[in-house]
Amino acid sequence: MSPPRPPRTPVAYKDDAFLDSSEGRPLRILSEYLRPLHVFRRERISDTIVFFGSARLAADGPLGHYYEAARELARLVTLWSKSLPSHEHRYVVCTGGGGGIMEAANRGASEAGGKTIGLNIGLPREQLPNPYITRELAFEFHYFFMRKLWFAHLARALVAFPGGFGTLDELTEVLTLMQTGKLERRVPIVLYGSSYWNEIVDFEALVRHGMIDREDLALIRFADDPQVALRLLEAGIGANGQQAAPAIARSRTPRG
Repeated sequence: MSPPRPPRTPVAYKDDAFLDSSEGRPLRILSEYLRPLHVFRRERISDTIVFFGSARLAADGPLGHYYEAARELARLVTLWSKSLPSHEHRYVVCTGGGGGIMEAANRGASEAGGKTIGLNIGLPREQLPNPYITRELAFEFHYFFMRKLWFAHLARALVAFPGGFGTLDELTEVLTLMQTGKLERRVPIVLYGSSYWNEIVDFEALVRHGMIDREDLALIRFADDPQVALRLLEAGIGANGQQAAPAIARSRTPRG
């Protein structure tokens, strides 16, 4: 009598235990690049306008007016993008996918009848995707750095509403990429809520202490009204708006 056949070993790319292991980490990282790339191409997403801001900010809270402002600005941006003659989806509203300002921006874009992206991430205090993200464009990331790549890679402009450590991290990441020439295009940055931002960050002090050049302050603009913010975005994108899909800069490392 022949012995029973052992259970069939799964191929490596279907072996969950391997994919979840330390050795499988490079594949997990690569997947968080390739799957969004595949989906964005399939859905014909050309570029984005990124909204940053606090997940803790509630519509009925003390800073609730910022929720309504983000919702309205995202609605205006989406109506503008839909009016452009293109076979692709331009200037799609993109957020971190959670609540607060992120929910408000996805909501405004959805109410305008546009597609809208959510780059969600698993956190110890669970962050669930908000219900206003376009279903096909809802992503779940494990690695912060891969999520940041997708914020920067397709961004044609960025709006930062009041937020905490996460918002500051994401904002200064893009500012640093532009300051150091690691983005081959100018990304207009609008800080919404001038009183908040000028209290939280003393930009003039950074210049005074020699930490940045005065010219670096030209990377940011301030707005306190959705219509003003929209005009700043339109002017900032300007003539470069019809360029092909944006690219991260080529290496500037000197070669011996």
